[in-house]
Amino acid sequence: MPSSVMPTSSQGDRDASQTAISAIGLRKAYGDKTVLDGIDIRIPTGSVYALLGPNGAGKTTAVKILSTLIDADAGELHVNGHDLAKDPQAVRAAIGVTGQFSAVDGLITGEENMLLMADLHHLSKSEGQRITAELLQRFDLVEAAKKPAVTYSGGMKRRLDIAMTLVGSPRVIFLDEPTTGLDPRARHNMWGIIRELVTGGVTVFLTTQYLDEADELADHIAVLNDGKIAAEGSAEELKRLIPGGHVRLRFTDPAAYQFAALSLTEVTTDDEALVLTIPSNGSQGELRSILDWLDSTGIEADELSMHTPDLDDVFFALTGPDVPNQSKENAR
Repeated sequence: MPSSVMPTSSQGDRDASQTAISAIGLRKAYGDKTVLDGIDIRIPTGSVYALLGPNGAGKTTAVKILSTLIDADAGELHVNGHDLAKDPQAVRAAIGVTGQFSAVDGLITGEENMLLMADLHHLSKSEGQRITAELLQRFDLVEAAKKPAVTYSGGMKRRLDIAMTLVGSPRVIFLDEPTTGLDPRARHNMWGIIRELVTGGVTVFLTTQYLDEADELADHIAVLNDGKIAAEGSAEELKRLIPGGHVRLRFTDPAAYQFAALSLTEVTTDDEALVLTIPSNGSQGELRSILDWLDSTGIEADELSMHTPDLDDVFFALTGPDVPNQSKENAR
């Protein structure tokens, strides 16, 4: 490689510091079943990365590998700047993991669960008590702190689970379907907690089956199907992959409607409602060209709205039984 394109040492250090998780060629198989077939993942520090996929797609396997719970068969894997193969202990010290099944011990109180976690992190008694008090306050668990965790609601247990994860001040947190089974209010409360963590500089690796959750929280989304990344990008980029997007123009003036209907190509007309539907990929440029055309002709639409497929459409299109894997480059 020519020296002109070789990254300098300082440049490499800077890139590493800006990347919380890097996985190149991650592969895992159980017997003749390939679960992860050489996938690539890169997650910037201080962001939320959501991994979507149907049951059995390999989401939890990816979390277990990157959190050092199981070994990969192949891949160059780094978390918080540490090589998983060479320094798994450093990785464990930098991460927190909250699975879909709570690690909370229901037979002891919430406070005792927290103090037990502090002991596991080898914190002094005074430091453990200080951090426990702070986290119980932060997660609105002070009133329930002296009660057995078995009496907690599902949302309270999940909040306690994340609070326990934060005792060690992790910089990277793996949330494996963290809101499964929670009611809508508890889910929204959990979303607020996740946003707060990211605001504090924490990186979140999220797996979820709730597509609205990924849409709401994630900076970057990858869809895993049949062991491969079928597509990845922001929520808006993924939505533009799927046909069906359109711009809807509604008129109250029949003459303006008729002129627009005759002048525009590839439109669907609704003469009764005075509505035109124009196919669109949802891009800014395409919307701007429609607005520019309206301005140039002096036509006024009484209502303009843009419609794009949602993540449900994306998910079903990319993970259907008869749909081949698409290159992740399509989402860029």
